[in-house]
Amino acid sequence: MTELLLTAGVGVIALNVYALLLVILRGPLFRTRVYRPMLLNIGLSVAPAVVLLIVVVVLLIVVEAFPSPIAMWSVMGVGAIIWLLLLPNSAYLITELNFSHRRDEDDVPLWFDIVLVLTLAMSGVINTLANVALVQLLAVLVAAPNAAYPLHHPVSWGAAALALVLVALGMYLGRYVRFNSWDLLRPARFLRKLVDHFREPRNSAAAAGFVITHSVFLTILYVIIAAPTLLAIVP
Repeated sequence: MTELLLTAGVGVIALNVYALLLVILRGPLFRTRVYRPMLLNIGLSVAPAVVLLIVVVVLLIVVEAFPSPIAMWSVMGVGAIIWLLLLPNSAYLITELNFSHRRDEDDVPLWFDIVLVLTLAMSGVINTLANVALVQLLAVLVAAPNAAYPLHHPVSWGAAALALVLVALGMYLGRYVRFNSWDLLRPARFLRKLVDHFREPRNSAAAAGFVITHSVFLTILYVIIAAPTLLAIVP
């Protein structure tokens, strides 16, 4: 189990580092500007995993220093909210699957940019699957800590499915309504912009189509990649 977790973790880190290197090296290799929005999106993509790591560290400190159920649930509650708000940023890299960063005067081979955008998109997918898998484990540990076969518990897969749908919805809001996670700090403006967007009937249909197709896409990949790994780690 340890070897499997280590291998998976190294693979996820390697994919993100490779995406970062391709974006950074594109500038000096082909004497063009570094496309900074991609760097920002890579950082935002790994942010949910960083939040989960911080939550785990804080929980360990709380258990050792302040062994209080209230303190533990408070840390988990706040961490879960922040994580959920940031989670769509992981998959948002899928929407980088275009060549909007290319300029006519750039002397960058098309093959390089193809690898670049594919690596960015796949790093976003893998980051998302890894985050949802971790939360699926946490959900079943909280809901059924003494279950003989934890991953057979419906809460486990229900949490994963809900997370993937919310990711797809967050991607739509980020790409087409231009929302950021921190926009929720201004709820009145957030709701007004949301209502204005969905007042247009065709936007509602587009959102439904986007969420359904991306949810199915992410779910299929989750079943292929994340689920077998989880079942190999936990019965």
